[in-house]
Amino acid sequence: MAVIFKEIPGGVTAPSGFKAAGIHCGIKARSLKKDLMLIVSEKTCAAAGVYTKNIVKAAPILLTMEHLKDGRAAAIIANSGNANACAENDKENAKKMALLASRGLNVPLEDVAVASTGIIGQPLDIGAIERGMPSLLAGLGNNSSDAAEAIMTTDTYKKETALEYTLNGKTIRMGGICKGSGMIHPNMGTMLSFIATDAAISPHMLQKALREAVRVTFNRISVDGDTSTNDTCIILANGMSGTGEITSEDEGYYKFLDALKALCTRLARLIAADGEGASKLITCRVTGAPDEAAAEAAGKAVIASSLVKAAMFGSDANWGRVICAIGYSGTDFDPVGISISFSSGAGKLPVCSRGRGLSFDEDLAKKILSEKEIIIDVDMNMGSASAVCWGCDLTYDYVKINGDYRT
Repeated sequence: MAVIFKEIPGGVTAPSGFKAAGIHCGIKARSLKKDLMLIVSEKTCAAAGVYTKNIVKAAPILLTMEHLKDGRAAAIIANSGNANACAENDKENAKKMALLASRGLNVPLEDVAVASTGIIGQPLDIGAIERGMPSLLAGLGNNSSDAAEAIMTTDTYKKETALEYTLNGKTIRMGGICKGSGMIHPNMGTMLSFIATDAAISPHMLQKALREAVRVTFNRISVDGDTSTNDTCIILANGMSGTGEITSEDEGYYKFLDALKALCTRLARLIAADGEGASKLITCRVTGAPDEAAAEAAGKAVIASSLVKAAMFGSDANWGRVICAIGYSGTDFDPVGISISFSSGAGKLPVCSRGRGLSFDEDLAKKILSEKEIIIDVDMNMGSASAVCWGCDLTYDYVKINGDYRT
């Protein structure tokens, strides 16, 4: 049974017992943006995390993986402006961040998760973080928006959302923030996402739910094909909703999973739509696949294709690039079975049926593909499995942004 949820304000502080803060402490020279954030729960939480599959992992990830081994945490501290990866004293600085939060909040060191995002290979100014801690602690409150702003890098807007649903007559709230704009590719890529909920759920079931939610949301987005060293998604569940603890795959678990998927889908779409230089969100819906893995592989290939992305930027209904991408996706299929259409708020346009092109109105195609969200529907006509993936167009601005990102 799908969960019925209601969108609510509050972001990561919408659930009971959570506070957040975000401040400017001066990590990156010549920048006045917020660059340090903190999320804390009144009660120690069940905690789970999913991280980059890149072999090169930043020091904060290695520390957080160690701290979350027992499935418990009370706080998350994160910075932008510096990845604290492959840099001098990176491990020491990650631990110092955790220690500063631990002392300021009076929680065990092992109950603090740490994350960083920004430039790789440059030493982190831990002194700036230490000097900013009093202001960060003083700012704790219903400040999800400040926390969301503090983890932005090349993002053009803050990304936060929250929802609520009922279980056994009680309300459960879930909220999250995330960042991501460039270096984004399936298997999480440069993204941070922090999720809080007042649901009661065991660490084991929380980890299981997070892995499944990430698999069908964050791992199905792509901006530029690059997977980062710092990608982290952490969820904290403090149980303050007062519901019974979820310890098995019962009705409560599946309601929780549906809500988590819905929340992560919203966040993933925000990341894909805000790809560096992007002007359009691309959604690829694959149906009629022999299994979900095949549908996902086909969808990922389409939204990651530079040629497809460039065609969407130019509002060019070049469906040949779509079928070409599916062809190198690793999925075994018969090209004669493929049907493709483009749609948006301006209408729907079938362009390929059973592997052959259809005649269509070029002016209508231009109108449809000029909208802010383009949907590419692919029917493989091989079965009943499906998957949805998200990406963005490829514009001139992507190269401009990344040509001098470090300097």
